[in-house]
Amino acid sequence: MKRPGIHIRLLAAAILLIGATTLSLGYAGTLMIHEFVKTRFEERISFLARYLALNAELGILIDEKEMLKRLSQNLLSEKDVIGVSIFGTAAEPLAEVIKPFSGVLSVIESPVILKESQDESRAFQWNPPSSVIGKVKIMYTTEGLVILLDTMKRRFVWLSGIAGLFSVLIFYFISRSLVAPITELVQTSRKVAAGNLQLRADLGVLPETRELAAAFNAMLDSLENSRKALEKANLTVIRQTTLAELGKFSLMIAHEVKNPLGIIKSSMDMLKKDIAPGDMMVEFIEDEIRRLNRLIEDFLLFARPANPTFRPVNLHEMLKHCAERFELQTADIPVIIDTDIPEDNYEGQADPDLLVRAIGNIIKNAMESGGEDENMIRIRAFFDKDFWIAEITDQGPGIDPELMDKIFEPFFTTRSKGTGLGLAFAFQVIKAHGGMITAQNSPEGGAVFQIKIPKNDA
Repeated sequence: MKRPGIHIRLLAAAILLIGATTLSLGYAGTLMIHEFVKTRFEERISFLARYLALNAELGILIDEKEMLKRLSQNLLSEKDVIGVSIFGTAAEPLAEVIKPFSGVLSVIESPVILKESQDESRAFQWNPPSSVIGKVKIMYTTEGLVILLDTMKRRFVWLSGIAGLFSVLIFYFISRSLVAPITELVQTSRKVAAGNLQLRADLGVLPETRELAAAFNAMLDSLENSRKALEKANLTVIRQTTLAELGKFSLMIAHEVKNPLGIIKSSMDMLKKDIAPGDMMVEFIEDEIRRLNRLIEDFLLFARPANPTFRPVNLHEMLKHCAERFELQTADIPVIIDTDIPEDNYEGQADPDLLVRAIGNIIKNAMESGGEDENMIRIRAFFDKDFWIAEITDQGPGIDPELMDKIFEPFFTTRSKGTGLGLAFAFQVIKAHGGMITAQNSPEGGAVFQIKIPKNDA
């Protein structure tokens, strides 16, 4: 059985608390009101009895029954008074009026006391008469009081219920606002657990939930950084393992493939003497021999660890010579090389042989990106803070975003005749120089390769 959530628990606790508080206050309030109204009602009837006794004094003394009857009838006009009786000294009835009524009656009596004259001294009274000369009796009903109390009870119950319901509604929305960020955080954690690692929790507006969401996001960021670091470490281990295996395999390649390929090349040169010049078959075989030899050389060069021999090098002059060498190869292909290299000299510590080959691989890759269409290659150099930067831009179709992370991996290529080692070798050489190489697509079209080497003046 699923246990109720925090929202249901808070709401149930609020209902119980508000209900108990409302009932307790209602019960206590009803008792207080009942006692207050009853006391005030009895005080009112007692006041009427004393008032009647005060006014009946003269009528009893002179035995004026008509006067006493009028006093009784006047008092009978009160709503809750049912009957009035006035008695003399000997308890004989002097006046009595009663309204027809069927129900329970209550009775209150008050004595009629003779007032003493202020001019007469009690010392001269031989046998002073009793001060009580009669009494009045009022019969009254509490039906109106009961109806009033019942009405007040009903209204109090209704008001208490409405107040309790209103309080529950207010607490519901408050509880919902408190629980909503936690619920959203739980849903976010489930989505993250399902694989959406880029999702982050909304901070919300409450300080406590903001801190909780911020801590949750910080944990996700830490996990993401750890995951990336682990992936990077795994790639480094895989790359180092691959290079080690390539180093071992290169010895077999040199012995088992390159040497027989040299024999095939020599034999082909001897056979060409007996074959008519321009034979397509001979040209095809020679082209394949050259391509296979270039593949083996690239393989051996990449498998050999890139250990630069640093010496002072004019990097601007080196980049110009590299661009000029490729300009000589653009006579028969629709490629234009545009350079923007500073004229001043900048000498840094580098291995020119490895660096020229690495940059040459990138320029060659840019030249081949245009296919048979006209292609503009832009080569420029500049400084950015502590880095010397060489940037090579082409006008080709660009790089597929899904392949952007794979282009520097060994043997990865999108061309049928490519080896997939040119960019990997460039990455290896630039990294050996303490720099970095990146690739991205230009907004105008084409790809942009950027080489950043730390400034290390000679």
